[in-house]
Order: sequence, then C-alpha cells, then structure tokens
Amino acid sequence: MANSRYEYVRQFESDDRLLPSTWLVVRIDGQGFTKFTTKHGFEKPNDIRALHLMNHAAMTVVEHMTDIVIAYGQSDEYSFVFSKDTQAFDRRASKLTTLLVSQFTSAYVFYWHEHFPETALLFPPAFDSRVVMYPSDRIVRDYLCWRQADCHINNMYNTCFWTLVQRGGVTEKEAERRLRGTLSRDKNELLFSEYGINYNAIENIFKKGSVVIRDRELVDVVDTSGKASKRSRGVVRTLHCDIIKDAFWTSHPEILRGKLTRAQRKEERSHQRRIELAAEDSTATTTSEDLERQ
Repeated sequence: MANSRYEYVRQFESDDRLLPSTWLVVRIDGQGFTKFTTKHGFEKPNDIRALHLMNHAAMTVVEHMTDIVIAYGQSDEYSFVFSKDTQAFDRRASKLTTLLVSQFTSAYVFYWHEHFPETALLFPPAFDSRVVMYPSDRIVRDYLCWRQADCHINNMYNTCFWTLVQRGGVTEKEAERRLRGTLSRDKNELLFSEYGINYNAIENIFKKGSVVIRDRELVDVVDTSGKASKRSRGVVRTLHCDIIKDAFWTSHPEILRGKLTRAQRKEERSHQRRIELAAEDSTATTTSEDLERQ
C-alpha cells in the first residue's frame, strides 16, 4: 500500500521505542490462573508438573530470543531480562511484549500434554505481559532479588496454608485466620512442631523458583575421517538456586557483562578451545589407562 492515499493513517501510530542502554525486563503473568489451576486439578501448594511446564515454555522463549540474558520464574509468572545493548525490534515495547508473551503461551499449550499426559486442556490459558526499563546493573539485580524474595514469602505462606487445610482439617477461612499476622519464624515453628515439616528441606524449585541461563557444554564430535574430538556448544539450562547472594553473579559474570568487543570475542573463543583441548587430553589419558589395565 506504499504511496497510496490511505497511507496517512500511519501518522496515528505512536513511537514506543524504549530508552537506549537500559536493561529491559518483560514479565509475563498468568491471567485467571486460580480458576485455571482449579479446573485442571493442580496439586496444592505446588504442582511440580506445572512448574516444569512453565520452565519448558520459558526455555523455548530464551532459545528463540537470543538477546535474553537471564530469566526467572515462580508460580505462574516469569521475568525475561534483555541485554541493555539489545536492538531487538528497535526496542519497541509493543513488539517485545506481544511476541514474547505469544511465544510463551503457544509453548505452554504445545508442551501441555508432555507434562500433563492424563489431563485434557479444557480451555486456553492466557498470560499478560509488561516491560520495564532498569538503568543500572544493581537495580536489575535488585529486581530479580525482589522476585525471588517474593517466591520464598509466597511459598512459605502457601505451604502453611495448605498443610493446615489438607492435614489439619481446617477450612480455608480458618487457615487464613490462623496465619494472619504471623512472621517467618512462626510459620517455620507451625510446620515443624505440628506437622514435622522442615521447611529448609523443601525442594529449591518451590522455595527459590527457577533461573534460566545460557551456558556451555562439551560434546563429542566425530569428523569424516572418524577422528573424535571435543567441542563446546551453547545450551540453555534451568537452575534452582539462590540469586540474591553474590556467589551466583560471581559464577556467571557474562550475564551482566554486556556485548563483547571483537577482541573479547576472540579471547572467549580461545578460552573455549583451551577447555576443549584439555577435555580431549583427559579423555585420551583415561582411555590409555584403561587399555593398560586390560
């Protein structure tokens, strides 16, 4: 429709490009999931199948949108952090949010029967999305810490609530009244003294949520002559770990590092090649020792 007399209507479109050099966080959240989880018989307080499905959908998004450097999820929400250098879709808010949430939702539906093989999908799930700009590394870290702290607070409450209902035989209203005004230590005491539950022993996926990162792994490669060697390849992994303490960020400096220069990329490739050669030497040594023992 270029140069047609109708092209003037484009003047009504607004420019929604986000500020440059800022971290972009797109958060998706399940809409009406109280009803959705009830209708589909999700286990309370946590359904491991549902969390694995959320993680599967999130990993699909991270694999397709290469400027995402880390994602964090809990319950029915996920946050995706785009590099502050990203130029994806000209940093247009509408493009980033709509593409990401549609890809996440379609993956959630696509992989549903892989995680819920005995449960029919009765109606389509829906997720909303928003994008927020964060100006510094410290603030984007604090954002992720906030979401993980929220995961812990919600999970502890829900664990107490559903333990009171399912094992204590009280109504939901009674459980709500029992927990009103309680602190973390009170909930820990309730779980341990009355039901023998050590909250610290609960799986990390429930207490700390899920962290999706990019990583590398060594794989065996055989060339056309039959010679075996090691090669490093990128992978997307899901972890269940503490991202509030510095240890995680010290172990994964690449997350906040930003775009590499040409020299840095060359050094990174050299570093990966050294790892590959070391792995090949280790494999050759092990094979030689095995032959000697025979």
